[in-house]
Parts: sequence; C-alpha cells; structure tokens
Amino acid sequence: MSRLSVPCHVKGAVALQVGDMRTFQGRPGVVVIDVTFPSIEPFELQEITFKNYYTAFLTIRVRQHTSAHTPAKWMTCLRDCCLMPDPHSEDGAQEYVSLFKHQMLCDMTRVLELRLILRQPSPLWLSFTVEELQIYQQGPKSPSVTFPKWLSHPMPCEQSALLLEGLPDPSRVSSEVQQMWALTEMIRASHTSTRIGRFDVSYLFPLLGLHCPEQVRPHSPLCYRWMAVMT
Repeated sequence: MSRLSVPCHVKGAVALQVGDMRTFQGRPGVVVIDVTFPSIEPFELQEITFKNYYTAFLTIRVRQHTSAHTPAKWMTCLRDCCLMPDPHSEDGAQEYVSLFKHQMLCDMTRVLELRLILRQPSPLWLSFTVEELQIYQQGPKSPSVTFPKWLSHPMPCEQSALLLEGLPDPSRVSSEVQQMWALTEMIRASHTSTRIGRFDVSYLFPLLGLHCPEQVRPHSPLCYRWMAVMT
C-alpha cells in the first residue's frame, strides 16, 4: 500500500517538572511534544516513524475534527508503548520505530493535531526525546491490472482431453499391439511349414514404427494390414 508524507510542524519539547530541578530527585521524567499540520486539511493517519533517543515509554493523543458545530476533542490513541524493555539499559534506546494505524486504540481519521507524551523513569539518562519524526497518510491506490482471461481463469484439467480428440484410445492400441506380438511369437514357436493365412489389425495409429509389409489402402487414414507368414 502506498503512503504519502504529511508536512507537519513539530513544536519544541516541553518537560513536565516534578520537584526541584536543582536536585537529582527533581529531574523531569516526562516530556510533551505537539505536532500540528497547518498546511493540510484533516487527514487519515496511516503511519508514524521516528528514531528513539532514550525514551522508555510513549503515549500518543490525537485531536480530531468532528463537525462544524462541535469542538475538536482529544483522544488517547496509543498508551504506554514500550520503546526500551529495560529503562536502565541501552536496549532500544536508539532504535527506529514504526507505528501503524492498526496499532492505535481509536479511529485515526480527520486528524488535526498529535501530542506525543514521552516518559523515562530512569535517572541514568540526562535527556530523552524522539528524532526524525515523520507522519504518513494513505497514498492513492495503485491502478488495477487486468490479466488475460486465459491467465486469470486457467483451463481445467478436464479440458485437456479435448486436445486428444480424433486419436484412438491408447489402451485399445496397446492391447491390440500386445495381441499381435503374442500371436507372432506363437507362430514362430510352432516350427511348421504350413501357411496359416493372414490376419488384419486396423486402427488409426502408425503401429509405433513397426514395419508393415503391405499397405492395402494408400489413401485411408493410416489403415494397415499385417500379414504373418511362417518361415
């Protein structure tokens, strides 16, 4: 599915101060970043990408347009998404992250503004934020490709029998060839000088390359006569 980058304005991070910032215990553990879209109409959000920088948990709130007579309201669409499995270690601290529409807790249509709430409970890191923030909406749908009927609807296996129309039954041909060879072997094994006459084998098949001593009807469709004479 195609996507289009949405031009946005990322405001400066605002740290929520708890306690005296001049002491170790007063270091901020929550940062808020607002993202606005001043140059476009309300849109449907498809994806959010960014590079993490020591943020342990992420919550996202969205302000959506409702109607002309109702003020836009804020809703939480992502709550405490874990970006660092252990806030006190480096795992996930500088990873690239993609968040998709289906991961959100609410509908992501008619988006007016986003608010990212970053949280880092560990006192080990002097600062934390998200970098290279990109917002995407769904792009135009790709044109449908029309395939030929013979490719989109393959020929059933049963229809392959039509290709053999006009040819003799293979099992019947095999049976007659076997009978012919059996009779020939019986004649050779009799060791008699008596002429036993001739027998006919007629079918629409070239007898698999066997030599036929007499062709009785030159213009018939491969109809041959086999003559067996004792030697």
